[in-house]
Amino acid sequence: MKKALVISGGGSKGAFAGGVVEFLMKEKKKDYDLFLGTSTGSLMVSHLAVGMVDELKVLYTNVDQRNIFSNNPFRIKNVHGVKVVSIRHRNTFWNFLNGRKTFGESKNLLKLIRANITHKMYDIIREQNKDVVVTVSNLTANEIEYKSILDYSYDDFCDWIWGSCNYVPFMSLLEKNSCQYADGGFGCLVPIREAIDRGAKEVDAIILETEVNQINRIPAKNPFSLMLDVFGFMLEHVEKHNVTIGKLSAKYQDVKLNLYYTPTVLTTNSLVFDKKQMSSWWLQGYEYAKMKDLSLMNDFRPELIDKKTKDAS
Repeated sequence: MKKALVISGGGSKGAFAGGVVEFLMKEKKKDYDLFLGTSTGSLMVSHLAVGMVDELKVLYTNVDQRNIFSNNPFRIKNVHGVKVVSIRHRNTFWNFLNGRKTFGESKNLLKLIRANITHKMYDIIREQNKDVVVTVSNLTANEIEYKSILDYSYDDFCDWIWGSCNYVPFMSLLEKNSCQYADGGFGCLVPIREAIDRGAKEVDAIILETEVNQINRIPAKNPFSLMLDVFGFMLEHVEKHNVTIGKLSAKYQDVKLNLYYTPTVLTTNSLVFDKKQMSSWWLQGYEYAKMKDLSLMNDFRPELIDKKTKDAS
């Protein structure tokens, strides 16, 4: 029975997904045939396909803004212990002056991808016939595209991972094959149905949002924060649509679907990469998966089921 691991987009919140996967793969000994990721999820799936969970943890708990942005459009200030994000006007003006199409540039992220997702990992994944798939949004063709490691060269696949992560217009735009590509989350934030269409009969999907809305956004104070709010609103509804379609596909094709949401709101700006915060989220993800597993085990213990039945009567 083919098993799939799906990791949604979510920027820095990917650290939480890493903690969940550490429990599933190292403690529960789960083995997957198919790995699908969008945005931050696409950064994780190659490491997971070769079982490099510890190496992924080091990467996700040590990354910062400089590892991602070659031209950072964000200014981050600590105001009474709270991170306040605003636009760095000088950097964005420099980008426009040089004829670029985005507020910021994320070329450092491409360097990070090539340094950590090595050619050796690429070869091992292909030799083991594991299917690693990343989601990209083709803005030119107005289509969602799924790029499998089995179909592309090493250099091309690194480009697709980078494209899947590029949250335009704040990060770089991937221009490839006469098309413009951006963050896969704009079209499909949680590719559950794609995993099922590729033959998965059991899917573990990690969704880097809460299951129900837990916050009201603070009113925007400038065009920049308004744009972030609008993008956040759109992506939240894309995620809900993806999960609904995934649940329906799982139901009608008799697929076991396990969903892992974040139990609390981790951040309202997932483009802020803070080492200490991400280390904490990794631990939270591990503990959440552990508690969820314990809860499921208790639900299926006969003595507890009998007790619940007696209590109900």
